[in-house]
Amino acid sequence: LSINAFDYNCHLDLIKLLRQEGELVKLRRARQKMSELFPLTEEIWLDWLKDEIKMASESSEREKVYELFERAVKDYICPEIWLEYAQYSIGGIGQEGGIEKVRSIFERALTAVGLHVTKGTALWEAYREFENAILETAQPAPGSVPSPEQQQVLCSQLEKIHTLFRRQLGIPLLDMEASYAEYEEWSEEPIPETTIKNYKKALQQLEKCKPYEEALLSAETPKLAEYQAYIDFEMKAGDPARIQLIYERALAENCLVPDLWARYNQYLDRQLKVKELVLSAHDRAVRNCPWTVGLWIRYLLAMERHRVDHSIISEMFEKALNAGFIQATDYVEIWQAYLDYLRRRVDFTQDSSKELEELRSAFARAVEYLKQEVEERFSESGDPSCTIMQNWARVEARLCNNMQKARELWDNIMTKGNAKYANMWLEYYNLERAHGDTQHCRKALHRAVQCTSDYPEHVCEVLLTLERIEGTLEDWDAAVQKTENRLARVNEQRAKAAEKEAALAKQEEEKAEQRKQARAEKKASKKAKKARIGDKRKADDEDEGEWGQEEELPSKRHRGEGDRVLPEEDMEVETGLFGRSAPAKPDGPANPKEKASTSRKDIPKVFHDSSKDKVTVFVSNLAYTMAEPEVKLRELFGSCGEVAEIRPVFSNKGTFRGYCYVQFKEEESALQALGLDRTAVEGRPMFVSPCVDKNKNPDFKVFRYSTTLEKHKLFISGLPFSCTKEELEEVCKAHGNVKDIRLVTNRAGKPKGLAYVEYENEAQASQAVLKMDGLTVKDHVIKVMISNPPLRKLPEAGRASTFPAPRQVYGARGKGRTQLSMMPRALQRQSNPVAKAENGMVQNSPATSSEPPAEPKKMSNADFAKMLLKK
Repeated sequence: LSINAFDYNCHLDLIKLLRQEGELVKLRRARQKMSELFPLTEEIWLDWLKDEIKMASESSEREKVYELFERAVKDYICPEIWLEYAQYSIGGIGQEGGIEKVRSIFERALTAVGLHVTKGTALWEAYREFENAILETAQPAPGSVPSPEQQQVLCSQLEKIHTLFRRQLGIPLLDMEASYAEYEEWSEEPIPETTIKNYKKALQQLEKCKPYEEALLSAETPKLAEYQAYIDFEMKAGDPARIQLIYERALAENCLVPDLWARYNQYLDRQLKVKELVLSAHDRAVRNCPWTVGLWIRYLLAMERHRVDHSIISEMFEKALNAGFIQATDYVEIWQAYLDYLRRRVDFTQDSSKELEELRSAFARAVEYLKQEVEERFSESGDPSCTIMQNWARVEARLCNNMQKARELWDNIMTKGNAKYANMWLEYYNLERAHGDTQHCRKALHRAVQCTSDYPEHVCEVLLTLERIEGTLEDWDAAVQKTENRLARVNEQRAKAAEKEAALAKQEEEKAEQRKQARAEKKASKKAKKARIGDKRKADDEDEGEWGQEEELPSKRHRGEGDRVLPEEDMEVETGLFGRSAPAKPDGPANPKEKASTSRKDIPKVFHDSSKDKVTVFVSNLAYTMAEPEVKLRELFGSCGEVAEIRPVFSNKGTFRGYCYVQFKEEESALQALGLDRTAVEGRPMFVSPCVDKNKNPDFKVFRYSTTLEKHKLFISGLPFSCTKEELEEVCKAHGNVKDIRLVTNRAGKPKGLAYVEYENEAQASQAVLKMDGLTVKDHVIKVMISNPPLRKLPEAGRASTFPAPRQVYGARGKGRTQLSMMPRALQRQSNPVAKAENGMVQNSPATSSEPPAEPKKMSNADFAKMLLKK
């Protein structure tokens, strides 16, 4: 905690250990520190309160316990804490004003949680028991006649209990039928019609609420969907107290969900508008989710809206800066919100004021803060367009009539790499046009024409328009000359770039043609060689009716396949490449796989029917050696529904290519089949994806996972290949509730030492990064960061994309490491391959010769023929 005071789990561990050891003084201090940083849960508060109640003996110590209760009921709406508070206050009933204090606490408890459908009844019953106890003490002694004063006290006390019953029966609460029966038994008078009417109305309301309460009881944590449905129901009913209570119940169980806090605060801001409620909710929101900049901004706006003192707002802004936001842009947003607030405080009718100087000082500090603090931490400014400086310039120009300062600011903006953009110059020009003079407008446009590289024609047109309306002949001539020269240079640069691009395209085309020609020549040489072999055999075996019967052709084993098949060139000889007849074939091959392979070559190709895409899935990454894939896949996918057809894809040689189409009778079966994605089949993960025509749906992505920043998910690298999902979960669950773990594997299902770990919320993920980064797992030091996969640049037009683009966007924890290596192994070898002579011997080794290797001599068909006929 001395290193990271915001480590929530570490606070819990320290409190647990101190409580076990009985270190009460240190325990109180630890709880106090934690409560200053975080709202405490119901369990932590109840433990703390019970410990303090045991130690409180004197009246002064009781007051401290009361103060602790007041703090506890502000963190979350907890019926148990309110009930404990009320019962504790009954112990001080003997003090002056004790009875009224107990009643005051009970009334506040009923206001806070008396509408709680499942837990509110306990508070109402406790309140009635207290009032019944007071009634018993007010009863006269047996056999005596009460005095008029005693009779008045008795009537007053009876009316209090009657009122409590009637109030409770008008609220939809569980077991309210039992409360009604108890009232009937207790009351000596008939129940009023108004009470009965309200009771029946509450029963009807209870029936409407029961489905939502039952859904909450049966749902698993975090119950967000169930709570949201309940909130929507109460919003339609429109009772502010009930809406507030259901929001508070949802937040007590989902206190680390920023969106839920944002919706609650928006409701309070727009509907209730009660200062104490609004500011309390905003304060609890930023204490629970301090990393969410949107909650801080809404808090500052709410404080301004309710006219909170300026010093308190400034103090809250400083807390926001120290909250530890995840992105550089978050700091830009919080600064903009605070600067907007300061600008609204200034009276610009005065030439100078304290508020104006504070605004200028804040602008300067913001620029310096983003430069020093944010850029150093994130390796990026978060404000590349200098929006804060632009706003400062607008304030100086429009509200302070200080164009000199605005020009200085815009000069600074342009020096930060923005001078090449036309829109930045036009923004400055428009400001100068509205609040400056023509001379500075002309100067700005001349600079724009000179510097703009994205849309120079546009700024040239704006300059000519200005001179056409306001300029002299000399100004017009100067502008025409400047724009013509600039556009001429631009066109020349574009022409050179086009020529370079065309040259690159031509080079690629020539290389492709050379490769094509080389393949054709190689094929021709093979045919010539086979022709000579055939002639020789004919001369040797001219007494036989057919050649090739006595001597078996050599066999070739395809990579990754176990069956023996004939090489491609030998198959061509057998099918009559030189006009010979094929040899007589035996009745069947000895190997059944060869028989299946041979028979599949004769099967006509069945083209895919795109109209059946909805009932079809595409299965890939299957083993090439899979025997009878139709049978295997029908067995696998039969559990999803009735399979209409399975179409494996085979090569021209009849070998299985590792993918197929599985067509079902029903669309639901196809959707269910997608759940078999990544199922292991013969040692490889089977990929199952929707059958989509990419030509018609170019934006369709099969990849199921997000490729953008996910603040609740971690990327872990450096894991040992032997690390299992269960072992990694054991390491990660110590820092939060792990929802999912995905080990990254290659197409063969082998681990790559990478993993994605999804936590329940952003806070747990942030804590896990702090705790796990640099951790040793099985002698491997792992790297942990927030999941933010790198963006990959598309290759330039006309240039082949051989290497992956460098990573330009960094994650939340600064400049990260490249997470994926997409470079083929062949390209990771030495960049200067050894040149070989025609006979295979090294002609010139790079280690012994400094001369650049000579380009290989281009060879014609005749050259290849000479090489083949040397012998």
